[in-house]
Amino acid sequence: MSFDTHGSLNGLVKMTTQTEFRFSIGGTDGKARTGEVVTRHGAIRTPAFMPVGTAATVKAMLPEHVRETGADVLLGNTYHLMLRPGAERVAALGGLHEFMRWPHVILTDSGGFQVMSLAKLRKLTDNGVTFQSHIDGSRHELTPERSMEIQGLLGSDIHMVLDECTPYPCTEEEAAQSMRLSLKWAERSKQAFSGAPGQAVFGIVQGSVFPDLRHESAKELIGIDFPGYAVGGLAVGEGQAAMLKVLEETVPALPGDKPRYLMGVGTPHDLVESVKRGIDMFDCVMPTRSGRHGQAFSRFGKVNLKNARHVEDPRPLDEESTSATASTYSRAYLHHLIRSNEILGMMLITRINLDYYQELMGGMRAAIAAAEFDSFVARTIAGWEQGDLPER
Repeated sequence: MSFDTHGSLNGLVKMTTQTEFRFSIGGTDGKARTGEVVTRHGAIRTPAFMPVGTAATVKAMLPEHVRETGADVLLGNTYHLMLRPGAERVAALGGLHEFMRWPHVILTDSGGFQVMSLAKLRKLTDNGVTFQSHIDGSRHELTPERSMEIQGLLGSDIHMVLDECTPYPCTEEEAAQSMRLSLKWAERSKQAFSGAPGQAVFGIVQGSVFPDLRHESAKELIGIDFPGYAVGGLAVGEGQAAMLKVLEETVPALPGDKPRYLMGVGTPHDLVESVKRGIDMFDCVMPTRSGRHGQAFSRFGKVNLKNARHVEDPRPLDEESTSATASTYSRAYLHHLIRSNEILGMMLITRINLDYYQELMGGMRAAIAAAEFDSFVARTIAGWEQGDLPER
């Protein structure tokens, strides 16, 4: 795959401080839509998938190779970066773009999810959350104001408000309490945000699987007036059917002229079904994590390259793929690398997966523009259902 890189790593893209953050819709097909999010570090073509660069790196990938897959934007993790190497240190070294040699768009999450899922001895109050680091046990406090400060020090183009990630399952009362706390934190996050032109902060709709709570959250966040809105608290165990039902209830309640971001999702099937329901942006560790464990994604669905049936198979994963990695390296070689726990195996299969995810997003953008989205989805799902190439 080859894409215009909009600048080289020998000369990082200069911040155009006069660039205003904006979103425009290019075309629609049903509820699916194409668009462009413009930031000070470039534009994001939507629908967009963001590879996850947790600790200032997309695991097993060079930054320039991530760009070659077609990615316009990646996600950095506030919780991990605040603990190591520290937001102040990253700022002193030129900010996250310079630090990790990624001159394109970066979105940072708020850190709230990891505080809830990773940290030790959490204590939640209306003010924020205090916790012990999972790394060394050091104590920290994360408030909406501190989250905005950290994301500002990192220099990301899109900040996310601090929210409490509602666990699943939970009662409606528990979900309501959590959602309303997140609304308070969203307002404080917006007040604390002091971004330059071309930067933005997004609100996050919560409310678990309860439609009335999702509507209340969306209405209140719209009143605060964010330049973009995320749907959070999904892909946490509720299953795809419940997730899609929440999207069907929530997306129509969000402004049509602002980007919509579904956090932490998902499988290729999740992506096409969510775009069908009007989502513009996604992030997920699935393609990179799966790649490190020998599972590849392709037009034939998931292929487990650890399986013994690949041990003497000279065929590439997909000889028709536009990914040079998928169309050239043999299954036998990939099988050998991953069974031998070789780093190269993790690198190659991660590249195959990120190539496929970006190819899928590009295919959806083209299909929407041509008003052929439903037929594209039908062909894509049929390919997954057909399964892997037949046995030799």
